[in-house]
Amino acid sequence: MRIAVLADIHGNLRALEAVLADLPRRGADLVVNLGDCLSGPLQPAEVADRLIALGWPTVRGNHDRQLLDRPVEAMIPSDAFSAVRLAAAHRDWLGTLPPVLHPAGGVLACHGTPSDDLTYALEVVAGPHHLRPAMAAEAAGRIGVTPGVRLILCGHSHLARMAWLPDGRLVVNPGSVGQPGYWDTEPHPHVVFAGTPHARYAVVERGPAGWSAEFHAIPYDWDAAAADAQAAGRADWARALATGQLDYP
Repeated sequence: MRIAVLADIHGNLRALEAVLADLPRRGADLVVNLGDCLSGPLQPAEVADRLIALGWPTVRGNHDRQLLDRPVEAMIPSDAFSAVRLAAAHRDWLGTLPPVLHPAGGVLACHGTPSDDLTYALEVVAGPHHLRPAMAAEAAGRIGVTPGVRLILCGHSHLARMAWLPDGRLVVNPGSVGQPGYWDTEPHPHVVFAGTPHARYAVVERGPAGWSAEFHAIPYDWDAAAADAQAAGRADWARALATGQLDYP
């Protein structure tokens, strides 16, 4: 079985369309979306329409949740930009998304970890401006017990990464389709960036020896996406979209 895994589209229609154009080359039996679909100063309503029509199994990300669980005036700017552009049908769709999915036998899909959409599974914010890969035991402690599961799919950090847990489970983060860099303040201030502006996703495959993963970085018109973000007043997004890099504020 081959599963294409997408995460963190963040309203970037151009990046999503580039991935959709690339997917037929991969021979996937199933496409799974790990959430954070719409939040960002780009095309949230258009991405929602596309995803609703595609009907992929989709996990609720923290930003998908935040678009529904607070008033616009209490939202961060990226969420607020999207919230005022969504129709009732888009909100209804967001409301159907579960925090955890089992899209295939022995597979668990979540956004951050199975119990928390705000926790990185494969990274540790060890202090201000210090993000590092999680040790296998640390990742296992964050993910917890997952009976019958051998493959865990997670997003949230926007960093393409895979790790074997001490008990042999494989954890795969496909990276971000639509936002290659961002700034966060929790649990300490830190910047995350992919290094290049490509749209990223992964394909996992179950073979005789178990699960394996391949990562893909797809070019698209990121300068146009950056121009959209700049026009929306988001120079930080524009820099990340155009370069895949981001400075500390």
